[in-house]
Amino acid sequence: MELLINTYIAEIIAVSTIAIFMAVLPGADFVMVTRTSIYNGRLAGLYMSLGMCISVSIHASYSIAGLAVVIANSAWLFSTIKYLGAAYLIYIAWQLLTTRESLNSDQNALMTEMSPFIALRLGFTCNILNPKTSIFFLSIFTQVVSVDTPLIMQISYGLIIMLAHFIWYSGIALLLSHPQILPRFNRQKQKIDKVAGFVLMLIAIKLLLMNYA
Repeated sequence: MELLINTYIAEIIAVSTIAIFMAVLPGADFVMVTRTSIYNGRLAGLYMSLGMCISVSIHASYSIAGLAVVIANSAWLFSTIKYLGAAYLIYIAWQLLTTRESLNSDQNALMTEMSPFIALRLGFTCNILNPKTSIFFLSIFTQVVSVDTPLIMQISYGLIIMLAHFIWYSGIALLLSHPQILPRFNRQKQKIDKVAGFVLMLIAIKLLLMNYA
């Protein structure tokens, strides 16, 4: 294994760097985890992060199998994913923009319960329906990773990408749900909903305007 690492150290560094930038780049996933961590608490935010990581593992799996090339070069398949993803974001955005909730002086009462399964499902769905993620994996496994790279190393790259996403989003969930930070957001939850809804709507529109490769 040490020999493999030494042999493919350049690819490991390249994949790790790209994975970090991909994780921290603001997008729908960031908006969803931020809003969920503030509104539904730490556990919901962590499960949503886990759902996104499971989705990332699927993206990595079909990329290793070569299906990312098919998705990126199939107009109808790419468009299907694009429209499903945009429709999902518009649905979530509309719910956030039209939500009306009275404020309560009890800060704990403002925390809305969300089951782990629902948080996991929302995180998974948000990421799996994002065609930009498919393009991201396509660029890695066709331009950065050599065709001669062993399968074990390609799987390791997928794990690196998953780990980068989980560390970043779980870190956000832990930070925003911290007892010393969360109270600052409690009185602003309605505004947070509107901002999150507006941003998700913009991301959905941008997604609809995106052309396939």
